[in-house]
Amino acid sequence: MNITSQIKRPILVEMELFEKKFYESMTSKVALLNRITYYIVNRKGKQMRPMFVFLTAKMLHNGTVNERTYRGASVIELIHTATLVHDDVVDDSNRRRGFFSINALWKNKIAVLVGDYLLSKGLLLSIDNGDFDLLKIISVAVREMSEGELLQIEKARRLDIVEDIYYEIIRKKTATLIASCCALGAKSVIDDEVQVENMRKFGELIGMAFQIKDDLFDYTEDAIGKPTGIDIKEQKMTLPLIYVLNHCTPKEKSWLINSIKNHNKDKKRVKEVIAFVKSNNGLQYAEQKMLEFQQEALQLLQIYPDSEYKDALILMVNYVIERKI
Repeated sequence: MNITSQIKRPILVEMELFEKKFYESMTSKVALLNRITYYIVNRKGKQMRPMFVFLTAKMLHNGTVNERTYRGASVIELIHTATLVHDDVVDDSNRRRGFFSINALWKNKIAVLVGDYLLSKGLLLSIDNGDFDLLKIISVAVREMSEGELLQIEKARRLDIVEDIYYEIIRKKTATLIASCCALGAKSVIDDEVQVENMRKFGELIGMAFQIKDDLFDYTEDAIGKPTGIDIKEQKMTLPLIYVLNHCTPKEKSWLINSIKNHNKDKKRVKEVIAFVKSNNGLQYAEQKMLEFQQEALQLLQIYPDSEYKDALILMVNYVIERKI
């Protein structure tokens, strides 16, 4: 049994019912929209976000969930899907998880409108059911994701990212969504702010480790479905690169910055940058930081009694840093 199947095992019933509810939450009277949402549902990824919602809720609530938990999982997935659809337009990307993206099949205008539609469906699902506490958690995540993306764009122009700014970017861009999944799962079943905050922090730490793992993929030659060096080509400042930039000689630093700014499309130069980052301990440093976030996340789970849900969350934390894709 693969690791995702093991993680899903304690929430199989919930995940099956969630898929039905998620599809229902997207329905429209417009045939074109229904065609597109059907396409989206049938090309789903690993569904890590709803898994976090259900596992957190069940761990905190004696193995049970409620309708609010399903709505919370649906809202998160609607909003996450909306951001992916918009991202593909922004990045002019024609593929998503090995399939054609919405903008590749239906063009940018329709893709942007579909993203807006999914976002509004998510917000209305909460409003129509009076889940204002859940809506607040999600709205903070949407705001932070937008800020994180814009902060990254602003800093990429000047290539002046220090480590603290990098952590701020990935906290907002990536970690905030996983944090909101865990906070939502908790809030849907209990009204204890300390526990909700504990689970939010747990999700945030996993999100940080997840993004650093993604950064490391850029320096590996494995068949991961993501070309090596793509972050360098896109002038994205990742942790291995930031560490080396801040720990090399001024001459090496100006060569690195010049390579990223002016030679990022030159395959040979990109390979040289990758080799330089590797030989100057950039990868070891990033791995060490990733493990620190992972250990901190696991520490937060220790206060909860042992259960299959807690075990699945521990598996999830380990999967985040051991995954090959």
